Amino acid sequence: MLKLAKNIPIREQVLRQLRSLILRNVVSGGERLYEEKLASEIGTSRTPVREALHVLEREGLVESIPRVGYVVKKLDLEEFEEIVEIRKAIECLAAIWAADKLTNAVLQDLKNNIKKSKELVRQGDIKKFVDMDAVFHEIIAKASGKKRIYEMSQNLRGHMLFYRISSIYVKEVAQRAIANHEGIVRAIESKNEEQIRQAIYSHLSQVRKDVLTYSFEKKHLNQY
Repeated sequence: MLKLAKNIPIREQVLRQLRSLILRNVVSGGERLYEEKLASEIGTSRTPVREALHVLEREGLVESIPRVGYVVKKLDLEEFEEIVEIRKAIECLAAIWAADKLTNAVLQDLKNNIKKSKELVRQGDIKKFVDMDAVFHEIIAKASGKKRIYEMSQNLRGHMLFYRISSIYVKEVAQRAIANHEGIVRAIESKNEEQIRQAIYSHLSQVRKDVLTYSFEKKHLNQY
């Protein structure tokens, strides 16, 4: 199931690959993760597997159940709604602070990201677009100049990807995300705080709708 490379520390490889299996829904919510079985399949000792599972528990992707062991978390609507609201607050702050410090280099990085994202979606390479989507928000978080904002936004996006995994690989969803990214860049460029808030809220509200539609199977949604 998993393969190890020679030039990357084993514990890091195990963590990356287990995280990827969960985020790509290769292992489903509620499925138990057996340390011994994973270690055997990977070809390593149980120690790096155990360490990876501890990290994944802190990230909220697995949970430790007494007398059972580690189990992949199931989708939780209440938690998802909470993540959306927190992301709105944090990403608004990040974008407002980024706008205040905006440089031509950052602005060009954001526009190049959108240009590349469009091309990837046009080519049907949605998997690479997902990476570009993460980079887009990372650029803004870094440009805010606030270390804690960057750390929190990175952590929350990991949690959000767990919920978005059923929707983000849909071409129409990717196209909507790119359109919203364009709106965010225009708002940041304007340096208008209210426009920035509206752009961020609009983007994350659309993400919410897509997740509810594709992950929670709620087809008829009210405006949020």
